[in-house]
Amino acid sequence: MDRNVYLDYAAATPIDARVLEAMRPYFSELFYNPSAIYLESRKIKKELTVAREKVAFWLGVKPVEIVFTAGGSEANNLAIKGVMDLYPEAKVLVSSIEHDSVLEPAKNYKYCMVEVDGDGILDLSDLEKKIDSQTVLVSVAYANNEIGTIQPLRRIAALIQSERRERLKRGITLPILFHTDACQAGNYLDLHASRLGLDLMSLNGGKLYGPKQSGCLFVRTGVKLKPQIEGGGQEYNLRSGTENVAGAIGFSTALDLAQKEKDQEAIRLLELRQLYIALLKKQIPGISINGSLKARLPNNLNVCFGGQDNESLLIRLDLKGIMASAGSACSAGKMPPSHVLSAIGLSTKEIRSSVRFSLGRGTNITDIERCVATIKALVG
Repeated sequence: MDRNVYLDYAAATPIDARVLEAMRPYFSELFYNPSAIYLESRKIKKELTVAREKVAFWLGVKPVEIVFTAGGSEANNLAIKGVMDLYPEAKVLVSSIEHDSVLEPAKNYKYCMVEVDGDGILDLSDLEKKIDSQTVLVSVAYANNEIGTIQPLRRIAALIQSERRERLKRGITLPILFHTDACQAGNYLDLHASRLGLDLMSLNGGKLYGPKQSGCLFVRTGVKLKPQIEGGGQEYNLRSGTENVAGAIGFSTALDLAQKEKDQEAIRLLELRQLYIALLKKQIPGISINGSLKARLPNNLNVCFGGQDNESLLIRLDLKGIMASAGSACSAGKMPPSHVLSAIGLSTKEIRSSVRFSLGRGTNITDIERCVATIKALVG
């Protein structure tokens, strides 16, 4: 029997064997609380410090600027709420295609959405128009989880820096900060915070072949946040609670491996995606690709199968051993259509005909050929 074909790596990745091996001791013999004073605990505290240093290296930041969290959603919430709770009368700007873990906390404050073009790339003129003297935070995802669009963070950062200079001239003391949700970017893109012009950045171990419920928030020195979990003052008093040492070790190891291997893996996946697109267009006329093919993660492909119902197609693919996604947690026909695909101009009918395929380390040519042959048989 053929093995299952998994094409939903944007949703979850299997834990890398090297990561699991690094984590294993911290579930059993090295279980000590790193906040205790005895020798064995101090050893664990040192291991936690090494993990923090490893993450900081790839972000080009200081270890004290890394706050370990239980995944990307918590990191995004800490970034948005942590800033906005200190400036409740100020305004937060978010792109119209952000993940719900950014959009939902932003709705608790004065927020404004910045438009994107048909490829899903942020409209910089709209951003420039909407930044005003009351804007304290701008949050734009590095790469989108549904259509893989990579945003021009450096150009966005330049606009924000220009606004900072103007405020200094005018004597305005309200800061303006730049946050990015980089949860989808860690496997393939440069994460150097200074080069990108960032004040805050979220990462998620569960997208990096690391453990779920692991991740971090980079917080640039001088940026003030209100902690959302209060207690013993762990993580520089920004995220209280006994540290998840195994999770931090796993996350740091996964990030280290992903960044070391990203260039080679990106080339491999880009070749597979190009093959996938060529086969689809040849065998299934009338399909269209949602989002940019240039500014896009190498593993992402979002396809509109005109006239098909994506929920039905996904169920039939699943019965054939192929796992993909509609690109969001919503079930077609039961929940509102994808806000991401809507933002780039697709109709409700087109959205409900669209399927996301996200490739990963386990994907090979045979998987791609089998998937295309199966789709052809199902859609005729």
